[in-house]
Amino acid sequence: MPSATDDPLQSQIDEWQKTYDGPAIVVADLLCDRHAGDSPGLIYEDAIGSEATYTYTQLRDLSGRFAAVLQSLGISRGDRVATLLPKSLALVVATLGLWRLGAAHVPLFTAFGPQAIGSRVGNSAAAVIVTDTANRAKLDETDLGTPAPKIITVTSDDQLPAAGDIDFNAALEGAEPHQAAVPVTGDELLILIYTSGTTGSPKGVEVPVKALASFEAYMRCGLDVRDDDVYWNMADPGWAYGLFYALAGPLLLGKPVLFLNAPFDVQATYGFLEKYQVTNATTAPTVFRMMRAAGQLPGDEPSLKLRLASCAGEPLNPDVVAWGSEQLGVSIHDHYGQTEGGMMVCNHHLPALKRELRPGSMGHAMPGFRIVILDGSGAELGPGQEGQIAVDTHHSPLFWFRGYYQDPERTSERFTANGRYYLTGDSASQDQDGYIAFSGRDDDIITSAGYRIGPFEPESALIAHQAVAEAAVIGIPDEVRGEIVKAFVVLKPGHSPSVELSEALRGFVQSNLSAHAYPREIEFIDQLPKTPSGKVQRFLLRGQQRV
Repeated sequence: MPSATDDPLQSQIDEWQKTYDGPAIVVADLLCDRHAGDSPGLIYEDAIGSEATYTYTQLRDLSGRFAAVLQSLGISRGDRVATLLPKSLALVVATLGLWRLGAAHVPLFTAFGPQAIGSRVGNSAAAVIVTDTANRAKLDETDLGTPAPKIITVTSDDQLPAAGDIDFNAALEGAEPHQAAVPVTGDELLILIYTSGTTGSPKGVEVPVKALASFEAYMRCGLDVRDDDVYWNMADPGWAYGLFYALAGPLLLGKPVLFLNAPFDVQATYGFLEKYQVTNATTAPTVFRMMRAAGQLPGDEPSLKLRLASCAGEPLNPDVVAWGSEQLGVSIHDHYGQTEGGMMVCNHHLPALKRELRPGSMGHAMPGFRIVILDGSGAELGPGQEGQIAVDTHHSPLFWFRGYYQDPERTSERFTANGRYYLTGDSASQDQDGYIAFSGRDDDIITSAGYRIGPFEPESALIAHQAVAEAAVIGIPDEVRGEIVKAFVVLKPGHSPSVELSEALRGFVQSNLSAHAYPREIEFIDQLPKTPSGKVQRFLLRGQQRV
């Protein structure tokens, strides 16, 4: 298998490393200030058609003001600042502002409920939460720990912030821009983002500043984003693919961030692609599947200018690839990555790396990565043999993941005993030409509409309901979402299964955990299958679904 050191782009990899790793990296300059001028830094549109464009100069000035606001609250280098914000100007300004001070960003997905928010805020010890009035009420129901973080709220129209909150807009207007962005090292924390595992609380993924090198590598090589491209990544910045490549990625390249802040709608998606003449688009396969399922839209066929299309988050169906060629005029390229490490395997768009698409293949290793397939003993397998996808850390200069935040035990589970290989938990095979074909997860992670859902959080949310004694969740196939969450529930004495109770449990999890990780199907059972030690055997539940 080829080594990353044999990469024809090695000189470019070296340059990226020098840019984003060192003793004095100024993140705000790299993502904003060096692009200052009249070029757009953010193009925004919401569900009712309101739109606005902000230049890089405006983003520099606004984020400088917000940095001053944070500094007045005592925020400095190394502190954590959380955002519970939709796609918006405030999200861009807040993120750039905290990075000006050398602080770390803790993203909170707006679909999260109090339980999910509380676990992440508590573990990260975030000193400030930036939110808006639409999401503010969740914080009143959340255990934010002691001392509680300060809350900055974005208001609109005649809204007033809650008592004790800082008004985002008023604070910006009254602040003088913070003048000197704080330099940091490449090893310092840029982002602390959480991913749910199979057991236990959410895991905090430490994303260092030097990870920006791999972000740019993916933007340039995987997506082939060019100077004349109109690039749109549809993913939500509350998740890794959106934060890394819909927000940070465009800012690195001096491209505008394109935000459509509205519930997903096929017609609106086509409309946005057409209105802004998007040439380079990427999203989760679920979006393309929903567009395909919608069929021909009524009215005039949209006039698209797509040059490239890509997707990530879950395997891409061959029939969707065929549909893309016919309906969108482009071949959709499947890409693979994880929150831990970003994008690692691609059907690359960059001409120097582009190869023919093979059905069922995720492509080849990203520049700066050596990807191997390991057997159960940690030995590298040859072509055609199925095993676990792993990163050869000794020969992957752009691989940045070193561990979970304050969690050495679960960190050790992700690396071989000698530390050489990072274990993804995904299984695949690699053919003699280096193409990697995904097989499945080795654990209980559920991938639904591109979101990776660990069973622990939805199970914990279900058990918190007064009627539930025990619960276990699995993923079951779904034509549109790939998988959906199904829950097996054991009730407490005095409670009986019913349609009404199923609806109540779904709503309970939605409101307390999140709007994407709730069980869409619920089956009441007398007891869960367990090992002699009491561990739930989810594989037996999955097996029952295949009978």
